[in-house]
Amino acid sequence: MRVLAGDVGGTNARLALVEAGAGALRVTAEEWLPSADYRGLEDLLRAFLDRHGGPAVEAAAFGLPGPVLGDRVRTTNLPWEVEAGSLGLVLGTARVRLLNDLEATARGIAELATEDVETLAAGEPVPGSNRALIAAGTGLGEAGLFWDGARHRPFATEGGHADFAPADERDRALHRYLAERHGHVSWERVVSGPGLVNIHAFLTAHRGRAVPDRLEAAMAEGDPAAAIAAAAEDGSCPVCTEAMERFVRYYGAEAGNLALKLMATGGVYLGGGIAPRIAARLREPAFLEAFRAKGAMTSLLERIPVRLIHNDRAALLGAARHAASG
Repeated sequence: MRVLAGDVGGTNARLALVEAGAGALRVTAEEWLPSADYRGLEDLLRAFLDRHGGPAVEAAAFGLPGPVLGDRVRTTNLPWEVEAGSLGLVLGTARVRLLNDLEATARGIAELATEDVETLAAGEPVPGSNRALIAAGTGLGEAGLFWDGARHRPFATEGGHADFAPADERDRALHRYLAERHGHVSWERVVSGPGLVNIHAFLTAHRGRAVPDRLEAAMAEGDPAAAIAAAAEDGSCPVCTEAMERFVRYYGAEAGNLALKLMATGGVYLGGGIAPRIAARLREPAFLEAFRAKGAMTSLLERIPVRLIHNDRAALLGAARHAASG
């Protein structure tokens, strides 16, 4: 069965033609496209199909950033409104499914090989129990995998938009700084690429430091979050190092929050684009310390496995399998 799968983010969209059968999925064509260069997903699909045509697809599914309501998504971090019926007219098939991007990643976990997943904490997983997925990228996505007695059923949440919870005086100062600029302060404001930029901006102002010329140029020319992360790694910017340390702690704290809310005793997965790039920092004690620092629930969190997804195709594979199954 020939399907079209998409993993659409606020920065880039990844599309692939996939042969889906009873066995492993086989990608036959794949391309990254800059999301912001297109007026909508329909235009992006036309551009992809113009280059990778061939036989018509039998079905399609797309992971999208934002809540899926029926067959429609108003994307976050992109000015798009996506409707399954409109996409079907472009593709020539009525079998078009929309799903939240984190649900797509959750569905893709079953398609991953052993070497695609790194264990950060082995824990003591409870057989036949819920799992959770958290992924920082352009935004912060969260999803669950509910155990129905026979298999895991992925579902989306918008938990990344829940209120950020300061844990100390520095956090409270950060919260005030962000509230003055954005009003509502969500976890996404601190655990995402733009979130790292927010933390760095706050610390720069808080400490009365100027941004080094080299860093300022790198932030202006490319991805500001990547520039901050690089400066943290090479030690050229102490404020960047502190920003990254706080980012990792916030990531761990919210991953632990999600684990408690979903009672994810089967394990928590870290997905998205940022986690694999900062894997060395996630292996350090600070991440798991923040994950487990839940007062009376600390002993429960110590039993929950934490795993890092290194395969950046997880959402794409999940969307492909979802397209073929419907």
